[in-house]
Amino acid sequence: MRETLRAWQEQFETFALEVIFDQRRDKWATALRGVLFGLSKVFYVGVKARRLLYDKRLLRDSTLGVQIIAIGNLTVGGTGKTPVVEKFARVLQDSGRKVAILSRGYRSTPPPLWDRLRSKLLLQEDNTPPRIVSDAKNLLLNSDESGDEPYMLASNLKDVVVLVDKDRVKAGRYAIEHFGCDTLLLDDGFQYWKLAGRRRDIVLVDAQQPFGNEMLLPRGTLREPISHIKRAHTIFITKSNGHNEALIARIRAHNTKAGIVQCVHAPLYFEDVFDADDRQPLSFLKGKNIAALSGIAQPKSFEESLRELGANLVYAKRFADHHRFTQQEVINTINRAKKRQAEIIITTQKDAVRFPKLDRRDLPLYFMRVEIKIISGAKDFDDCVRQILLR
Repeated sequence: MRETLRAWQEQFETFALEVIFDQRRDKWATALRGVLFGLSKVFYVGVKARRLLYDKRLLRDSTLGVQIIAIGNLTVGGTGKTPVVEKFARVLQDSGRKVAILSRGYRSTPPPLWDRLRSKLLLQEDNTPPRIVSDAKNLLLNSDESGDEPYMLASNLKDVVVLVDKDRVKAGRYAIEHFGCDTLLLDDGFQYWKLAGRRRDIVLVDAQQPFGNEMLLPRGTLREPISHIKRAHTIFITKSNGHNEALIARIRAHNTKAGIVQCVHAPLYFEDVFDADDRQPLSFLKGKNIAALSGIAQPKSFEESLRELGANLVYAKRFADHHRFTQQEVINTINRAKKRQAEIIITTQKDAVRFPKLDRRDLPLYFMRVEIKIISGAKDFDDCVRQILLR
């Protein structure tokens, strides 16, 4: 049942994106865009009203007495946020802070439906503890239970607490009381206004698609107006080529004070999906025929990075973002890759955590491990970290 629901959800998301980005031109899609445009006006009013209610203290936020770093973006979809969260967590932990990453766990397994309905109907306070993905010693949940990004962060950051809960006030309090954390990173937290206090907002902007089609949900991919970037203390331009003068000028029109950091997702090495001891250098792909398999929001940049490493990309299979692979889907990809004379299949680390066990492996399967590499604005990043540590 859950697999069927996920498949339906992926099909709906694919259809919605095709409508939003004008890839469907039939009369029904055109009419639907008109409806979505009207709904985006309602959404705009809702965003403005909600922000006003927090500003006027009619909706109350909470303070927990620790440093809060909210890392997020203005749009839905992939901006390369997870490696930036990892970079902040690693730097702050190495600097002596006790860090916890708080995530809502997108597409993680939710609590039983009856328990959720009962709590809402009886107006009960949710006292269920957050899900502990990592206690800074052990990896305690799989990617299905925790969500892709929390699991990946916990795998890469062995000494950092990672918790999943939609109520990040509750999760933050739990991190402080049970793990002694003094620094909370809100993964995808720019729009999470319930947690305030000593807070710094980090916003990511994808250099390749800065603001989507520049329309608000549901007609576009913006979660709030572009002008709201004025709340950011530091702005990361991801997937940058170092030449984004027009984009920076546009950002500066709304925010003159924030530090701006330009960065790329730099490949580190390749690791076997099923054998962590099998790691290969970046030169591993040079001159080889390869296939790419991915279920991410922006597969084009991933595939282009493989070509830049000297690989000959003979086949690419793309699935919807956050797709949970079946064994048959992977085997089908292997069969098609073999027909194209591929020698290796490469996926992303985010996808690798969703791979099933395979009964057969006719081709080796590796994922590409990446990290954030700053190409300009290193001083702004250092200043941001310094200000966090000084508080």
